[in-house]
Amino acid sequence: MRRSIASCVLACLLFTTAMGSASAQDATPPAVGSLPPPLLGKDRAGRDVDLAALRGKVVIVTFWASWCPPCRKELPVLGQFQRVVGRDALEVIAVNYKEPRAEFNNVVRQNRDIDLTWIADPRGRISDLYGVRTLPHMFMLDREGRVAFTHRGYSEQSLPGIIDEVLSLLPEEVRTRPVSDTAAR
Repeated sequence: MRRSIASCVLACLLFTTAMGSASAQDATPPAVGSLPPPLLGKDRAGRDVDLAALRGKVVIVTFWASWCPPCRKELPVLGQFQRVVGRDALEVIAVNYKEPRAEFNNVVRQNRDIDLTWIADPRGRISDLYGVRTLPHMFMLDREGRVAFTHRGYSEQSLPGIIDEVLSLLPEEVRTRPVSDTAAR
């Protein structure tokens, strides 16, 4: 049986609850409508992650930490979203928040089945540029690379709105294309 991406994503994401945790920073987060700092560091393969190179896709940049239970719940949900929508239209980037590389690697190993672009930020350079104060902290970028939506902390009640926001950024042909049952799992 084939379902639309919109219905599949909604069903998958409604089961997750996440609440934010606080951390002090001085920078101001990129505002809606602005271009965020483009360089996010290197992925696990050592390749530079540059938001400018991802224009044409919807991009989700989320900041997380191993000590943040809501973050640990959010990562599999975003991985499912990545799987259902596909990398041709969506790129989910998970930036670790100021933890030693060993902690980062441990979480990535535990979640090796989650297909995200993982980035370590042990010194907090990236999170500081983004003004991250709470975790999880998500930035949704439109296909032109501008911040379209931001979210600090999550609740089960906010997930349908987040889903609607991401879907609103995707082109119509992506929102309505059929999804195979294996992508929906």
